[in-house]
Amino acid sequence: QVQLVESGGGLVQAGGSLRLSCATSERTFSDYVMGWFRQAPGKEREFVAGISWSGLSTYFADYVKGRFTISRDNGKNTMYLQMNSLKPEDTAVYYCAARLARGYSTEWVGRNGYDYDSWGRGTQVTVSS
Repeated sequence: QVQLVESGGGLVQAGGSLRLSCATSERTFSDYVMGWFRQAPGKEREFVAGISWSGLSTYFADYVKGRFTISRDNGKNTMYLQMNSLKPEDTAVYYCAARLARGYSTEWVGRNGYDYDSWGRGTQVTVSS
């Protein structure tokens, strides 16, 4: 397991933007498939976006497709989630997740919670109407 630290959350008005970061000190960060999940009060955790270890492949949940982008900088051991056109229903705690994927396809992206085995503590995103 690796230690993951999210940052960048906050309060924003509907239609606004935020960029979340997920940093790790793991020197082999480029061997990890990474993902973002979120959990709103009273709801189950849900997948938001994922990126392959190579960065060549990304996948988004339908409810964020076209508004969110995911990227990674393997040189900085950091993953990002750019969130645009935010809606009140995007309000949640956002978690980053990682899975060692050495030897995996350059295009494999985990889309479920059980695909990942390391989790950050989360960062709160609140979108006001």
